[in-house]
Amino acid sequence: MTENGSCCNAEGSCHSGEAEVQAGEVTTTYRVTGMTCGHCEKAVSSEISEIAGVSSVQATAATGLVTVTSTAPLDDEAVRAAVDEAGYELVGPA
Repeated sequence: MTENGSCCNAEGSCHSGEAEVQAGEVTTTYRVTGMTCGHCEKAVSSEISEIAGVSSVQATAATGLVTVTSTAPLDDEAVRAAVDEAGYELVGPA
C-alpha cells in the first residue's frame, strides 16, 4: 500500500450523479478517491457490502465512482467508515 492507504499510486477522478429509488431499493452513487485498479474496486466493494441493507456494490476505479444499491437510504458516515476501512477516501455522494 502507498502512504495514502491505496494499493496503487494514481489518483481517482470524480463525476456527478444522484441517488435514485427503484422498486423498494435505493441506488446511490458515491465519489471515492484513490482507486486505480481492480484490487481497489474489490476492497471498496467488499467493505461497503458489509453494511446492513446493501444488496449490491459496483466500484469503478477509472471514474472513482461507487454505485450502491440498498433496501433503504444508507447513513453517509457508515459508508465513509467502510471506505476508510478499505484504505480510500469517500468524497461524498456523486
